[in-house]
Amino acid sequence: MNLFKKIVSLGKSLFSEPKKNGKPRKNGDAQRRGKKGRPSENASNSKRRQREEQPSENRQSRGRGNARGRGDRSKRSGEIDVQAVAAKPRAPKPVPALPDSAELFAALPEFASLGLSPAVLAAVKDMGYSAPTPIQSKAIPIVLSGADVIGTAQTGTGKTAAFSLPIIDMLGRPQFEPRVLVLSPTRELASQTAEAFGNFSKYSPIETLLVQGGVSMERQIAALKSGVDVVVATPGRLLDLNRQRAISLKKIKWLVLDEVDRMFDMGFIEDVSNIIRYCPKERQTLFFSATMPDAVMRLSKWALSDPQRLDTGIVQNSPADTIEHFVYPVDGIQKYDLLIEYLKSITFDSLIVFTRTRIDADRIGEWLIGHDYKVSILHSDRTQRERDKALSDFKERKTNILVATDIASRGLDINDVQYVINYNVPEHAEDYVHRIGRTGRANKDGTAITLYSSDETMFLRRIEDFINAKIERRKLEGFPYRNEPILVEETKKHRKRNR
Repeated sequence: MNLFKKIVSLGKSLFSEPKKNGKPRKNGDAQRRGKKGRPSENASNSKRRQREEQPSENRQSRGRGNARGRGDRSKRSGEIDVQAVAAKPRAPKPVPALPDSAELFAALPEFASLGLSPAVLAAVKDMGYSAPTPIQSKAIPIVLSGADVIGTAQTGTGKTAAFSLPIIDMLGRPQFEPRVLVLSPTRELASQTAEAFGNFSKYSPIETLLVQGGVSMERQIAALKSGVDVVVATPGRLLDLNRQRAISLKKIKWLVLDEVDRMFDMGFIEDVSNIIRYCPKERQTLFFSATMPDAVMRLSKWALSDPQRLDTGIVQNSPADTIEHFVYPVDGIQKYDLLIEYLKSITFDSLIVFTRTRIDADRIGEWLIGHDYKVSILHSDRTQRERDKALSDFKERKTNILVATDIASRGLDINDVQYVINYNVPEHAEDYVHRIGRTGRANKDGTAITLYSSDETMFLRRIEDFINAKIERRKLEGFPYRNEPILVEETKKHRKRNR
């Protein structure tokens, strides 16, 4: 028996792998076995156990595919070590001295009658406002009362001030944690809303933070650690921060969904629903938008408590009275040539060309630049720096043409746009109203045209049904049409003047 053991021992020594650093290497079979030579758990069980041992937020990111094969997700989303981010002490915000209250009430009697405090009135006066818009007159007292609100008004009617002014009034002293959350569908709208909160809180010590993708997450985490009162966010970046436990929504008292119908259009409904669930049930919730489709109303029944419905009495589906809008029939292959000829026929300082796709926006923008036009290009595939520069250059008149997708059709405060050109007929009728609503603002005249090819007939019919009116067809004189445009059912110009 002892001789047998010696033979077995000698065999093991002959066939085992050489030592490395004094320790024997395990061969492939040994790696697949347990301590006593028993087969270990299979690969799927092992992977499942490893996932179960990971923290929940890590499990979520690991479950979205192989990082090496699809790109490192943690790097793409800006995921960082939240604990390692240093928070700078929050310096007291410099607050100017308030003007005399009597002077404020005398200068802004209509705003004062809504119940706003001198600190808010002083900021309103500095912004150059003299009287509230209809949606502001209706919404501000109700928001101050603490009721939930569904507010509907056309784009460009001051919806941001309708909810930001009363919220700032009710915030009081800073508490160094988010109490106000405003959700916006696009980075541009979020940036504009955050800027409005900053301007309207000029005489208040509260701090506002813009949370959006495309910029450093580390700076946003550092600001949250230092303490902020108002967070204006896009849904994606907010959920990234929440997943990494960089932000807490447990103290939110005011939740605002701005341009909520656009969030549905962009596919954010699941993200928005999750964010609402993270907020306390005891809160004031405000929905503001240009339209309130059935899907939004269904969400409101779950998210709001006995809301008051507000609208300005304007037919939501109608373009503003100050806008002339026409259709120019043309073969699809000649759309770009017609665009150039139309631009040559008019004089303008500010014009927006809307396209259906990001590829079209780049292509048309480059063509126009090739024709010596000063052009900014705006769409969601551009970096945040490029998007910010495109908007600032256009607003500052460094460029006079903005070529954009529907990212620019809602909520953006761009003044004195004289013309809007739809290079394609919008697929969604609501988008037509929002696009051409970029002109004819602040009671100024505006013109909108749509280049229409025969394959877009269904979209055009939907628009005319939506606005309950036929849109006049026009022909550009002197343009060499391949096929004579059909100007059927010509109607009078859709133009009404405010009297």
